[in-house]
Amino acid sequence: MKKVDTKSLTNDFAQGSLEQLFEKLQTSKNDLNQTEAEKRLTKYGPNTIHHSKQKSQVKAFLKNFASLMAILLWISGLIAILTGSVELGIAIWLVNIINGIFSFWQEYKAAKATDSLMAMLPTYTRVFRNGKIKQLDAKDIVPGDVFELQAGNSVPVDARLLEATSIQVDQSALTGETVPESKTVKFTPGEGKFSESNLVYAGTTIGSGDGKAVALATGMKTEFGKIASLTQKQNKSISPLQQELNRLTKQISMIAIAVGVVFFIAAILFVHHPVAQSFIFALGMIVAFIPEGLLPTVTLSLAQGVQRMAKKHALVKDLNSVETLGETSVICSDKTGTLTQNQMTVNHIWLPSGEYTVTGQGYVNNGKIQKNHQDINYQTSPDLSQLLRVSAFDNDTTVESTNNSQKPKILGTPTEAALVIMAQKAGFDASTELKKMPRLKELPFDSDRKRMTTIHQDGQKLFIAVKGSLSDLLKQCSNIQINGQTQSITSADKAKINQANKNYATKGLRSLAIAYRIIPYTDQKQIDQLNIDNTEKDLTFVGLTVMADPPRPEIYDAVKKCHNASIKIIMVTGDSELTAKSVAVKIGITSDKVTVVTGSQLDEMSTNDLQKVLQGEVIFARVAPEQKYKIVSTLQKMGKIVASTGDGVNDAPALKKANIGVAMGVTGTDVAKDAADMILTDDNFASIVAAIEEGRTVYSNIQKFLLYIFNSNVPEAVPSALFLLSRGLIPLPLTVLQILAVDLGTDMLPALGLGSEKPEPGIMNQKPRAHNSHLLNKHLILTAFAWYGAIASLVSTLAYFFVNFQNGWPVKNLLSSGIGYNRATTMTLAAIIFCQIAAALNCRSKYTSVFKLGIFSNHRVWAGIIFEIVLLAILVYTPGIQSVFNTAPLQVNDWIFLFIIPIPIFLIEELRKLIVRYRHQNR
Repeated sequence: MKKVDTKSLTNDFAQGSLEQLFEKLQTSKNDLNQTEAEKRLTKYGPNTIHHSKQKSQVKAFLKNFASLMAILLWISGLIAILTGSVELGIAIWLVNIINGIFSFWQEYKAAKATDSLMAMLPTYTRVFRNGKIKQLDAKDIVPGDVFELQAGNSVPVDARLLEATSIQVDQSALTGETVPESKTVKFTPGEGKFSESNLVYAGTTIGSGDGKAVALATGMKTEFGKIASLTQKQNKSISPLQQELNRLTKQISMIAIAVGVVFFIAAILFVHHPVAQSFIFALGMIVAFIPEGLLPTVTLSLAQGVQRMAKKHALVKDLNSVETLGETSVICSDKTGTLTQNQMTVNHIWLPSGEYTVTGQGYVNNGKIQKNHQDINYQTSPDLSQLLRVSAFDNDTTVESTNNSQKPKILGTPTEAALVIMAQKAGFDASTELKKMPRLKELPFDSDRKRMTTIHQDGQKLFIAVKGSLSDLLKQCSNIQINGQTQSITSADKAKINQANKNYATKGLRSLAIAYRIIPYTDQKQIDQLNIDNTEKDLTFVGLTVMADPPRPEIYDAVKKCHNASIKIIMVTGDSELTAKSVAVKIGITSDKVTVVTGSQLDEMSTNDLQKVLQGEVIFARVAPEQKYKIVSTLQKMGKIVASTGDGVNDAPALKKANIGVAMGVTGTDVAKDAADMILTDDNFASIVAAIEEGRTVYSNIQKFLLYIFNSNVPEAVPSALFLLSRGLIPLPLTVLQILAVDLGTDMLPALGLGSEKPEPGIMNQKPRAHNSHLLNKHLILTAFAWYGAIASLVSTLAYFFVNFQNGWPVKNLLSSGIGYNRATTMTLAAIIFCQIAAALNCRSKYTSVFKLGIFSNHRVWAGIIFEIVLLAILVYTPGIQSVFNTAPLQVNDWIFLFIIPIPIFLIEELRKLIVRYRHQNR
């Protein structure tokens, strides 16, 4: 995959002076002229990210009529018309047309739902034009525009900072790294891509602070847009289901043609039919053996799967992707927000005098501070009071609660939000305390010293609150507070603090050190002279706040389901090795012996080395989103069906490459959503597992449908075989039009009912289906032809002779014409239909008892059964239809015979399933 080069942006715009920059952009630090802006908008185009080039609606519509199965049906209809069965040919074509329209409508609805989730760029930005600031639609921003940045804003373009006050930017959409980047007006290169201190990029978010910037690149010229364009050039391969349907179509065509050839030759050799008549007879058999209901049933099964998935927070954009999910053997998953809640939470407080636990999770005040499982009043502990004060004061983040089920909105950084909620849980009233000790000055956080300081007035004193990484803050401490008493910090104290920090780190927890300093207050001049060097020294260490992003509560069951289903989960995260391993082990993805591969190690690995690693338990940590592409493509070379999650623009190539790309609907960028096959509306890993279960169900239901329709083909063929093999002594027990009455009439609704069958118990305890397994396999053919088909053939043949027996056979010859013959063929037709009633129930499960599923639980199957009987009655008793289908009214004895048929067939199959289950349990 081609990588996006960001060096040109750095060289051209980041390192030069502002004067050079303004000259190059032909703008000023104040604003851009409106007339010039309009010219540039015409030249550069709107500031929008183009989606993948969409097919025209006409092409999208027509593709539903051009699959191999659809083509086979077009040919079948044409053959029927050419052989004189015009009504039949039109009926077959109508099936194709209705199915095509239905498929198009389902995918059209999914596309519309996807569009509604796509929020590409912020709607409005405050831009300076003609000396005034105005609210401007972000798509109208042009290179050279000067605009404001505020906490919570999405960055609309690639830009260079002109002013910056404590700006921290969430660049996870580009880098996958959840830790915010500090940004300043002064240029420093930083480490890795997009880390230049004075550049901000489109698609990122201002976590805290404010400032002013000048636009450098817009739309598809931004780094965001460049990656999007690379993704859009990738072609998506044909889905496994479409490949399988194409293969199935070829198999069915070969079977149908073979049957036609056999019957054509037999009609000439045994019955001595004229060649033309034999040819028409053979064509009728070919049409009869083609499952006209296959496409509608597959489409309905997929559509119902899509609807069920939508209720489980998974939006599928393409119908065929549903079944691909069922084949998934590996899930490459992000950690933050997918496996975890993406809500940093303080769960421990460590003080030199003791440890406290903090209950509750997320950005809501739903817990308490406890010691030894007892709630604590922070005012009784001077050390805890001081830690809460520093955490609340030295903080620029606010947490806005919501009135609905959505998680609270944070304006700032996740780490500071966790501190805000910790203080609230303790009952510390930050706003009241800040009125007593107002903030006078802030020394913003930066990535070099990894500390942040705020200075507050407390009467005639200054209270200096400091927080930061332990390694950088502890060396600035000369004192320590223990039980309210301040004393000089010793090497033993530092060893104790570092050991506590190490213990938390090995559990994958992040710690933040808290310290303070009190100095006399003189005047404003003193405040102006306070800087990092003379302020952040001689600090008093208070303690550690320990936090983590908690796993989603439903993740444990989801991971267990994956293991039971032999689906491998590989965590691919930008987080640290210790944190990644801790979370993976905690939620059960891996054991503690897992191999952890970092992004730098991954870069150095050959394909063979990576394949060896992927065969065992592995986690990828400190990995850039674009490195996912290498992991996904290697897994595919190993023969795996891969689902990959992502939310950032750099995730898009891997999402497109994966068999199933899964984008985050809440935090995901528009480019990620555009590249994905499925969008999670709740960003939840458990929704992927639920979707996989639906995918497996769809495949299983398609096989149930195939079993159902193929077992009726045997009793449809046997009457013709009897006619040919007896050299015409046995009059044809079933006409071609009666065969098609089953295929296009009575079989359709029960088959569609089977397509809506719920997941069979134990479906997630099976391995993903192998690549060499097929819809039409040996087991299905044997079950359909040698078991269900054989029984139905025997019963329908008996039904034919039952009518003849009532008319004097075997003393008299078999009926060959008139109403009596029509009644005999009608009885054959009816017997096949009633055998199919039993088959509809039997095909609902492979081995599970239908009584366990609930014999009446699938209402659509029963609606189909009722429809079969009603349609049969119409065929039998409607005068005009009787002449078309060669049917005649049945007698009471015939109906008694028919209604008895399903009972023994159903019970015999239940007995077979019981024997199979017994053998399986005793292996």
